[in-house]
Amino acid sequence: MKFEESENLTKFIHKKIELSFGKFFICEDFVVAELNHEIHVDWLIIQKIANMIIELYGTSKKIGFISNKVNSYSIDPFVWVTFSKEYDFIEAAAIVWYNDAGFMSSTLEKMFLKNSVKLCESLEEAVQWILNSEEIRN
Repeated sequence: MKFEESENLTKFIHKKIELSFGKFFICEDFVVAELNHEIHVDWLIIQKIANMIIELYGTSKKIGFISNKVNSYSIDPFVWVTFSKEYDFIEAAAIVWYNDAGFMSSTLEKMFLKNSVKLCESLEEAVQWILNSEEIRN
């Protein structure tokens, strides 16, 4: 379910940012990313996302990140290795998958992420997990 179609749209004050490769919903303690169908996420796209988040939250705030895989896209999982070395603002991440292919790619991505990661079957599950994670509450 897309963020804009969920109850979360009215539950959380948020800012919507649309970039050429996806939509981002910026909430107080987390970001929901919904990337476009059939794009390939490489280091350049990851840098654009990271810079946008730093611009909005600053460099000291620790946040949660939810990848809401409502569309099918590919990602170079090795970008997460570089990301972990370059940036440290994401404390917990949730990946929401909706089909077998999404589950398989999410499982692969999880292996490359250094922080706390949960695979979720719904956006609501992901939001609740992020909000209840100790990393975000501290």
